[in-house]
Amino acid sequence: MQLSDSREIAAPRDVVWAALLSPEVLKECVPGCTEMSGSADEGFEATVVQKVGPVKATFKGAVTLSDRVEGEGLTLSGEGKGGAAGFAKGGAKVRLEDIEGGTKLIYDVEANVGGKLAQLGSRIIDGFAKKMADEFFTRFQETVEGPQEAVDGEETADGEKKKGWLKRVFAG
Repeated sequence: MQLSDSREIAAPRDVVWAALLSPEVLKECVPGCTEMSGSADEGFEATVVQKVGPVKATFKGAVTLSDRVEGEGLTLSGEGKGGAAGFAKGGAKVRLEDIEGGTKLIYDVEANVGGKLAQLGSRIIDGFAKKMADEFFTRFQETVEGPQEAVDGEETADGEKKKGWLKRVFAG
């Protein structure tokens, strides 16, 4: 399955780049991710629980970053084994471009599955892979931009100050 798309993120390119390298952000953005550890330099270990059609599996795997060009782009590659369900592997080439009001994130995703999952048929697998990619990049955009309804510094109902991702990470 291959998919290409883009997102316009209302944040500077350096903020988007930092988010792509953050295990905390990646954990929040990967649908079904229960654990994420490691670093951008050494790669990440992840545990993801997903249901694909009638098959529910816990995938344990690794994500590596390659072809890194600081602030411009990288390739995320991952492979997970889901026991009897089979395996899933894939990657996303991500490029960043400056646009008025933020950053354009362009991605090309490729995904493959094997084992019991592959028996579900390409229509189910392709639909699932597209949904996962859309959900990941939607969550990524929301995480980087912060709450849409809030202006930074605005108070929530419980009196706390709302913070965008950058301020939450760097301001503590």
